[in-house]
Amino acid sequence: MQLHDDELEYDDEDDQPQGPSKSQIKRDKLVLQALAERMASMPRHELERLNLSEATWVALDETPRIKDLRARKRHWKRIANLLEREDMEAVHVLIDGAEERERAATAHHHALERWRERLITEGDGAVTEFIEACPEVDRQQLRALVRAAQRDTERGKPDAPRKLFRFLRDSLD
Repeated sequence: MQLHDDELEYDDEDDQPQGPSKSQIKRDKLVLQALAERMASMPRHELERLNLSEATWVALDETPRIKDLRARKRHWKRIANLLEREDMEAVHVLIDGAEERERAATAHHHALERWRERLITEGDGAVTEFIEACPEVDRQQLRALVRAAQRDTERGKPDAPRKLFRFLRDSLD
């Protein structure tokens, strides 16, 4: 981690930096603990791309069996201490990539929800636009699902709108 002048502690006599302040060290530890929690929640096949030490792997593998909240907090501190010795550049690249994929998946999901809402509320106009955007879609099935979703929405039933959402998801994937 790179330190800035405001994060360094100075000696009064010769104004030479002595290293990071206690507060900065604490902030860095908290960041590493949050990173440890994030890594423990990731699938193992993604973490295997990292060149982690054996001790770090053992600590990560122990995580699911620790249920007590206080023990879990101590465990995050332990993993954070182990992560200090690892190649943090590779860890940050992996975490950033995972976050980017999550954002893309969320955006895709929201786009599907917007299409579903438009198809149910606008009807044929939105169906025509969707067919233009996705010409390989089964038009007859789409129209039938939209009509059923409109009926079920009026009746307060969630079944047909869910089926329409799954159809849209399968069509766009």
